[in-house]
Amino acid sequence: MVRSAFIAAFCLLAAPADACRLALVLAMDVSSSVDDAEDQLQRNGLAAALVSPQVIDAFFISPDPVALQIFEWSGPGHQTDITDWTMIQSPADLLAVSEKLSNSVRSASGLPTAMGYALAHASIQLQNAPKCLFQTIDVAGDGPNNTGFGPGSVFASFPFDGVTVNGLVISAGENKAQAYYQAEVIRGPLSFVEVADGFADFEATMQRKLIRELTVQVVGHVAPQTEDHG
Repeated sequence: MVRSAFIAAFCLLAAPADACRLALVLAMDVSSSVDDAEDQLQRNGLAAALVSPQVIDAFFISPDPVALQIFEWSGPGHQTDITDWTMIQSPADLLAVSEKLSNSVRSASGLPTAMGYALAHASIQLQNAPKCLFQTIDVAGDGPNNTGFGPGSVFASFPFDGVTVNGLVISAGENKAQAYYQAEVIRGPLSFVEVADGFADFEATMQRKLIRELTVQVVGHVAPQTEDHG
């Protein structure tokens, strides 16, 4: 009953049935702080999360599809697209993206954490995205920017009006990344940070985050439950 109410409320605000409701960019950190085993946990965790039953339900909570694009990032000039823009119109589309991700190979290692470059690349991806009602960038990482220009410079120089930036922080002990993401990275309507307790928790955290991202506009229009950042 609750899900039906969300869908009905969203459809009143949504575009025509053949429209895209959300353009979602997923950015994975493969900088030097992420070793090969952690990279596999992250890569396989995202692949598994995309085809989990709860996430599939979230993708299809509305009749309007989601456009999805995934890339990995590390140092300046090292942003590698794993998938092109894919319109998710059936579970088979999610399975195809998941399999492509599972079969992908890390493009670089030993490079610094160029968060600003990652956000700039994500912004460019959104400029080339299908036309959608909403645009969201989701940045996963385990530490703050440590080279090149930071998020603030990117937000001031690239078109981020109406764009939501969320974060998935992989925390380890006294990791200060969560505070950095809260203060410097997330922005826009209903933005948020999810925290994974190490890379082994990445898959479960990614599931929570995707469900939240894919339903936040629906819940936000019916009964706002998430604090706005921006």
